[in-house]
Amino acid sequence: MSIAKTIEITASSEKSFEDALKRGIAKAAESLENITGAWVMDQSVTVNKSEIAEYTVRMKLTFVLK
Repeated sequence: MSIAKTIEITASSEKSFEDALKRGIAKAAESLENITGAWVMDQSVTVNKSEIAEYTVRMKLTFVLK
């Protein structure tokens, strides 16, 4: 039997939503083991002088407890 936990994190990138997602998962993996999935809950951008300055992703990560 497995027990899983879900946490919510926010990550950002100046490149893209995909890069923000990858950065968030990589950072979480520094302190969490057994990440099994991610659910993107929300995406947004910060605009500066009519240009996208930052991409932000809010997601839930699921990991299996040992």
